[in-house]
Amino acid sequence: MGRVTTREKIVQIREGASAGRIDTVVVEEPLEIRLNGQPLTVTMRTPGNDFELAAGFLATEGVAAQADDIATIRYCAGATEEGANTYNVLDVVLATGLATPDTSLQRNFYTSSSCGVCGKASLDAVRTVSRWSVAADAVEFSCETVSALPERLRAAQRVFDRTGGLHAAGLFNASGELLAIREDVGRHNAVDKLVGWAVYQDRLPLRETALLVSGRASFELVQKAVMAGVPMLAAVSAPSSLAVDLAQDSGLTLVGFLRGSSMNVYTGHPRVFTGQAPAGRPH
Repeated sequence: MGRVTTREKIVQIREGASAGRIDTVVVEEPLEIRLNGQPLTVTMRTPGNDFELAAGFLATEGVAAQADDIATIRYCAGATEEGANTYNVLDVVLATGLATPDTSLQRNFYTSSSCGVCGKASLDAVRTVSRWSVAADAVEFSCETVSALPERLRAAQRVFDRTGGLHAAGLFNASGELLAIREDVGRHNAVDKLVGWAVYQDRLPLRETALLVSGRASFELVQKAVMAGVPMLAAVSAPSSLAVDLAQDSGLTLVGFLRGSSMNVYTGHPRVFTGQAPAGRPH
């Protein structure tokens, strides 16, 4: 398995003085995902939870929604001269009878870690049809619960503490309990790993949950939340206009600029309430 971090020699400059130091840096390596032996996509990711990443990617693309939809996932031989396994190529075999995605969903190109949507033929290719409706999810969150999520996510980021270079995605219930967290150099990879965890835990759709991501809320992250059946997506930074549009169309609650007790609720605001919870609402 590949390393999550590496050590690099640096020159540190503080107040005009320089000194040699060793710094811990997060690893970024390509992962090629093949589907039934055919290339599907390449993404730059932090090694670790690669099977979850592949399963989550397929789930958020509408290809596989449960563990039984996947027959096998295995690492393929690497490209080193010695034939050693680099753990950077995965081959996913779908269950018998499960249809492979059409060419509009295939991403046979480089997907950057900062913008997974880049390079798609059109936005229509991203607007895949979800198996579940998030609009029908009646869960509600107190603003106090939502405000506490970033601190709980940050406290659980183990690799970030050593590198400061990873994004995180955390899944919470309506009481603010952290159900699972995944880290990666790419926001969309962290979410795919989290969704892949849910696939293997047979938890899809992720009803009555909130997904919190570090950084901004992009169109693709909203899509992934909708495809996983998550009714609320929160981000510590800004959403894009397309993210707001898709959230509105899908009935997703989208929260941005979640910092301390402050937040902007862009869509689905009835799910976030202030004050005491009325009878029947979760605490």
